[in-house]
Amino acid sequence: MSESHHSNNRMKGLEKGPILVTGASGGIGAATVRQLVTAGAEVVASGRNLEQLKSLSHATGCRTLPFDLTSEDSVREALENLDVYGVVNCGGFGGEIATPMDTDISVFDKVISINARGALLVTKYTSISMIRLGKGGAIVNVSSQASLVALHGHISYGSSKAALDNITRVSALELGRYGIRVNSVNPTVVMTEMSAFYWGRPEIGDPFLASMPLGRWATEDEIAAPIVFLLSDGASMITGVSLPIDGGFTAA
Repeated sequence: MSESHHSNNRMKGLEKGPILVTGASGGIGAATVRQLVTAGAEVVASGRNLEQLKSLSHATGCRTLPFDLTSEDSVREALENLDVYGVVNCGGFGGEIATPMDTDISVFDKVISINARGALLVTKYTSISMIRLGKGGAIVNVSSQASLVALHGHISYGSSKAALDNITRVSALELGRYGIRVNSVNPTVVMTEMSAFYWGRPEIGDPFLASMPLGRWATEDEIAAPIVFLLSDGASMITGVSLPIDGGFTAA
């Protein structure tokens, strides 16, 4: 019974090679690792919190490979000889809540360096191995609804994710000839520790949810499931998209 149930969870295409997940010590990243392993993938997990990575590895059997997203040397050393079929760029930094008038440019620089530059570096070095292996591949960048519409206080975060969406589109254009697909997912708020300090305030969160058709916060698993789908053969004709997972917020 359990064996047949497990095989039912397997998704075609995820067995083609290891899948690297950055930001795996965070909520969405860890949920993605768990769902990928359940779906039959071999997973390599990277993240900042080494203790959480270790416990995730114990729970799922994933390999761990921590590196510094802000350092090209660190990314290169970790990834240039790593054979992968898929990548989830989930490493992210929330930065600050600020307007263009009072933003701290050093925080802006850090947000850009992790959310956009870091994902580009990972794409740079993993795509080299994907091309060499010649089996195609799939990359999913975890973006945000903040790249699609203007949100108060999100000058740094929204800008970094808009840059990430363009990295997605251009990478899809350049890598398509090798059978490598590149997509973004653009989640609404998941009530993690990172987001609760802002979105958890009633004066902020209540009117936001009131304007969203589904009217509730997303769960980590609701973001992870479309990521897993985009890595699978079920999405074999999908590339270059930014997929809102936002309860209809950006459509309303």
